Amino acid sequence: MTPEQTSETSGSVSVGTGSDQREIATRLLPERKGNPHPHLVWLGGYRSDMTGTKAVELASLAAELGTGCVRFDYSGHGASGGAFVDGTISRWLEETLAVVAHAREHLGTQRKILVGSSMGGWLALRLAQELRRAGQGSEIAGMVLIAPAPDFTSELIEPKLTEAERNSLSERGYFEEPTPYGPDPNIYTLKLIEDGRRNRVLGGVIDVGCPIHVLQGMADPDVPYTHAIRLMEHLSCDDAVLTLIRDGDHRLSRPEDIEKLKEAVSHLLNAA
Repeated sequence: MTPEQTSETSGSVSVGTGSDQREIATRLLPERKGNPHPHLVWLGGYRSDMTGTKAVELASLAAELGTGCVRFDYSGHGASGGAFVDGTISRWLEETLAVVAHAREHLGTQRKILVGSSMGGWLALRLAQELRRAGQGSEIAGMVLIAPAPDFTSELIEPKLTEAERNSLSERGYFEEPTPYGPDPNIYTLKLIEDGRRNRVLGGVIDVGCPIHVLQGMADPDVPYTHAIRLMEHLSCDDAVLTLIRDGDHRLSRPEDIEKLKEAVSHLLNAA
């Protein structure tokens, strides 16, 4: 980082009112003076946070190139307030829109490249749709989606529900599922699943109006690579690239995976 670029700052954005208000933790890296590039916005995955390997590497790349970078945690994740079990796609999208609006006020460069991982890929697509609806779609200069999981509640979870899980959803409003990524099980609530149906993007043409590069592991046990291929079939833009990594897992956090991520982001930055 050069003297012309200030350091990353931690802060928060208030979202919601009354008992629904929650503080969304952010980390904002302002761009270097004279920066020609769009800034980067990190959209993390389900139960991940902004201190993960890919998020930190993305901020380091932004600092190296002199552009801005926005990281944040959804409610119920990482350093943010709110309960995880209250989370839905609509709720986390509301928070994402608020963080983007906050960055619009504090970064000189308004154009942005969205970098979404897993569920963050779904939120990136929904964010683009909402910004286009608000007349701000031209701000998005590109997207890099890592093992994107659009519509994962209806496409990847609901079809595989066991009878016991369906009963748990009906009786308790949630079910738990073991995960290899930590000691605590994943929790999927009925309201998350019902809200997911209202936020589907794979039901028709997805028009985001910008170049997209998808990185997908073929050894991903959580989001099959066929899901990424299906996403490509729904994208309307001609400049959509899918990179399949034969031995790649869901996280794609190995050094060689990080290099592919940096290459994809750098390509979009230079082309913007």
